[in-house]
Parts: sequence; structure tokens; C-alpha cells
Amino acid sequence: MLKTITDDLLSDLSGLSFSPPVTHVYNPVAYARGSWDAYCERFGGGRKEVLLLGMNPGPWGMAQTGVPFGEVAAVRDWMGIDLSGVGKPGVEHEKRPVLGGECPRSEVSGRRLWGWAEERFGAPEAFFERWFVLNYCPLSFMEEGGRNFIPEKLPASEREPLFAACDRALRRTVEALEPRWVLGVGKFAEKRAGRVLAGLDLQVGSILHPSPASPAANRGWAPQVDAQLEAMGIAT
Repeated sequence: MLKTITDDLLSDLSGLSFSPPVTHVYNPVAYARGSWDAYCERFGGGRKEVLLLGMNPGPWGMAQTGVPFGEVAAVRDWMGIDLSGVGKPGVEHEKRPVLGGECPRSEVSGRRLWGWAEERFGAPEAFFERWFVLNYCPLSFMEEGGRNFIPEKLPASEREPLFAACDRALRRTVEALEPRWVLGVGKFAEKRAGRVLAGLDLQVGSILHPSPASPAANRGWAPQVDAQLEAMGIAT
């Protein structure tokens, strides 16, 4: 089911174009399709209790591995996903090279999220038995100088068709996985989930984003998330 949803999402995205200040668009679900499919096939089966929903790929995480919050060591060593088949985006930014498993940079957000999962659950199979992690939008946007550009800042003429495609894919994924909870990793994802999933029998909430740009996250992200989950009645 997730493979079909991915195929349809890539088809929906194929005709979209974006204007300055966006100069480069990466779609790791396309050029790292092998590792994305391996992630979905290995860990995306069965009904889930909690779906964690991020915004879009980071340059040193999913953009390198094809896995949401995909810090290289976590994907390669903890999840055991082969990254040797990761390709390249059509137009690569010189400051944001895609090196797959050879990327020397570590994405802090991914290291925090997956490190928390490993500490709390041990083996990846124990985590993914109840949880799954997904990004709302599979595209990463960059400006000419290499700075990240977030999708919600796109002009409406570009944002609306992009979000329509992402909305369809998210709702279909949630219908397939049937989670009890969809938790935005940050408020943007929570807001989108609340709109897209209205009418489904589930609860929507959020957890603190693990970004190093967040002063709150830098004051001990993992225990704060544990407390948020406990307040919602979600066991870890």
C-alpha cells in the first residue's frame, strides 16, 4: 500500500515547478527510492499506534538517506538500511551535496529523534511495532546560497498544488496505518494533520521539534518529549 501511495505522490509532484528565491529542489523519495522503500517495507507494515509527522527533509538527514529524520548512522547502523543505492538530485547544490551513507555530517534533529527511539525501545522492530515516522512533504527547498526554504513560505500558486498532493498522500497513509495518534513534530505538522485528517477516528497532537535551532529542544529534548507523551497518555 505505501509503495502505491509513493508512486502516486511522485506522479502528483512531477509537474510542479518553483520560482526564486527557491533555486534547488531535492526529492529524496525519488533519488533515494531504494532506501525509502526498504524503510516502508521493513517498518511500515501493520497497524500503528502513533504516527510521528515531520515537515520536510533536512539537508543532512532525509536528503542524504531517503528516510525521515534520516541521520546517516541511525539509518545505516540501527535500522540496517543499505544506503549504497542513494543517487543524486537532478540539480545538486554545491553546498548541499548528496553523499548517502558517506555523508560526514550528522543531522542533529535525526540524531535526537532516533537516539530517543533506540534508548526507549532498544531494537528498531520494537519501536516500529507501534510507531512510524513520516514527513508531510518529501521535498527539500534551497535558496541560491544554500539556505533552507520552508514550504509554508512558498507563494500560494506553488504552495497549494504541493500541499494538495501531500494532503492526499498523508490521508491515504493514515487510512492504511490506522494510528490512534498523529503527532506533529512541531506545530506546522500538527496544523496540517488537523486539517487533512478531520473526520477520522484518531487524535492529533504535537511534540517538541528536536531542531538545534530551538532553544527549548537544546535544554534536554528527550525528557521533555517523554513528559509530553505521558501527558497525552502515550506509553513509551
